[in-house]
Amino acid sequence: MSTDTTASVSTHILDTSAGRPAEGVAVRLSARAGREADWQPLGGSATDADGRCKDLPALPEGTTHVRLDFAVEPYFEKKQADAQQDAPANRDSGAFFPEVAITFAVTPGEHYHVPLLLNPFGYSVYRGS
Repeated sequence: MSTDTTASVSTHILDTSAGRPAEGVAVRLSARAGREADWQPLGGSATDADGRCKDLPALPEGTTHVRLDFAVEPYFEKKQADAQQDAPANRDSGAFFPEVAITFAVTPGEHYHVPLLLNPFGYSVYRGS
């Protein structure tokens, strides 16, 4: 939850290749206070069955930039392994992007919902509501 002195962040992932939420993707949250400051890891979470991270850590006061790191390779490896049980001829190599890092600027008092639209060969993000 954002306050007058902090921003807040939420995210979810939609696997556009399946038209479904991406469950079980590890997400790490980092923040910094200024462009020249070092990144401070704040913790992480994993997406639930709805593709959402409902328990990301709060941002510290003074945060100006946020980074979300999505570990998508294990998600696609599991998806590929499940598909090969059903159709062993499927030899897709998994994810082209093993991880996705999204960095964005924040303003105190604002909430930032940053959805990730994901498929094995590309991704897109936007500021949601």
